[in-house]
Amino acid sequence: MKNHSIPLMNLKVQYEVLREEIDAAVARVLTSQSFILGPEVESFEKQMAGYFGVPEAVGLASGSDALFLALVALGIGPGDGVVTTPFTFFATGGAIARTGARPVFADIDPVTYNLDPVRLELRLQESTPSSIPPLKAIIPVHIFGHPAEMDGILPLARKHGLKVIEDACQAIGAEYRGAKAGTLGDCGCFSFFPSKNLGGFGDGGLLVTADRELAGRIRRLRVHGSDRKYHHIELGINSRLDALQAAVLAVKLPHLDRWNQARKERADYYHRGLSGIAGISLPPLPGKGYEPVFHLYVIRTSRRDELMAFLNAQGISAGVYYPVPLHLQPCFRELGYREGDFPESERASREVLALPLFPELKEAQQQEVVRAIQEFYRRG
Repeated sequence: MKNHSIPLMNLKVQYEVLREEIDAAVARVLTSQSFILGPEVESFEKQMAGYFGVPEAVGLASGSDALFLALVALGIGPGDGVVTTPFTFFATGGAIARTGARPVFADIDPVTYNLDPVRLELRLQESTPSSIPPLKAIIPVHIFGHPAEMDGILPLARKHGLKVIEDACQAIGAEYRGAKAGTLGDCGCFSFFPSKNLGGFGDGGLLVTADRELAGRIRRLRVHGSDRKYHHIELGINSRLDALQAAVLAVKLPHLDRWNQARKERADYYHRGLSGIAGISLPPLPGKGYEPVFHLYVIRTSRRDELMAFLNAQGISAGVYYPVPLHLQPCFRELGYREGDFPESERASREVLALPLFPELKEAQQQEVVRAIQEFYRRG
């Protein structure tokens, strides 16, 4: 792998700043020898519930498991349909399929890359073909840290009697109309994958909800459906947040809002530097009730691959999220979708490019990124 002088992200800097606190937290867990659930996880869950302003937060092994267990706990399984976007990380559609339910896709808004309420409504209004089972839920994805248009999605869910599971794995701390992303639907799911805005030292996830009964079932499902040791009420899985991860995340949590603000400032710098360049489109900035947290800063261009190669040659890392939409993934071939079914998602997959962005990114590095993109387009 090429060593870029300007990386897409840099996790080492954050650790160096918090090394003393993190090392002490890890040592505390090692000394206790309590690695599975226990006081570290319980304390972190309370911290997260307080941060989101909800009664319940449940630590899980990953964001993928949070999505899967949310569906299971809401009674969704074989014979059901769940609507979501085809332009997202695989875990969103994968979680639906793991339950035995069927992913049903609706196209995205070309500016925010989120589920488009207009296209969603058209999907919900369709006379149900035999290939699509009865719909039971919607999973809006707050992609790249930008909140989905929940004012359009929630009324449709209520009208059609659908549950709403927010995939907020990339959007921890983002706000929509003053509410935290993940707290607007029946529940919200988060990932603590190391590269996330709040990242652990391995996999980890969280589910938040105002529904205590739902939270109780999630807690049971995460320990093989057990309400007490060796007594299993239902089939569950092993999906427990490690105490080591909880301890690390508890150290990082007080810094999250400051880090998110730094991301917004760097996004604004890119926006000012890249505005006016013909041939690229920029992501939306905060405003009109949206407070994104810029997990990624994603531009789009019809010359994506050329631009990425040019940046790489200049020592600047850039990434593609995501090159193949879900409806065209080989494992979903049996769903019967074809190229052209969701043109906005397909076009985004051909054109999106993420630029370097992390809280510690220096202005001089951003200047170099902007200069390189300007030079690419000057050359034609």
